[in-house]
Amino acid sequence: MFTGIIIATGRVLSADVKGGDIELAIDAAALDAARMNLGDSVSVQGCCLTVTRRVGTAFHADVSRETLSKTTLGNLHSGSRVNLEPSLRAGDALGGHLVSGHVDAVGRLTAAHQDARSWRLEFELPAALMRFVAAKGSICIDGVSLTVNRVGGRRFDVNIIPHTREVTTLGDLVVGAGVNIEIDTIARYLDRLLAKPEE
Repeated sequence: MFTGIIIATGRVLSADVKGGDIELAIDAAALDAARMNLGDSVSVQGCCLTVTRRVGTAFHADVSRETLSKTTLGNLHSGSRVNLEPSLRAGDALGGHLVSGHVDAVGRLTAAHQDARSWRLEFELPAALMRFVAAKGSICIDGVSLTVNRVGGRRFDVNIIPHTREVTTLGDLVVGAGVNIEIDTIARYLDRLLAKPEE
């Protein structure tokens, strides 16, 4: 589990195709090395990945075909900046909201404009996911825990304060860019519990 509070950003060193999936090497010098041990989970752009190797300040992680089909990780290349968060430990502050790192879909940035010192970003989602998005509810975008402002049709918007824009990759987004979206975990389970039982 994660919180959606980005600890650091890193840089992709390589994205090597291996047997139909990808092995990423990420320079994570700004991340505590003790949180990148073999087998540890690290959120990369909101996707939970497992550390398979460590080389200096870099770690390696495999990205399966399933993950590639549901996320933007297949678009990463050498030099790409990525949001990083180590997995939540007992006693850590829960500053954002509970995030699993299991991306539901790729959304698209449809508009961006300055709103006082902040930026208001509007995203479009697949229609099937919009039922899980609520005004003043939580959503995770590229690993960042955010509060939804408004919801309408297949779109919702959020505000990005200057700090978040500076220390995450959200400040790099351009209109049309794809982003990894994870809906609120509680909303997902409530929907399942309230669904009509299957025959």
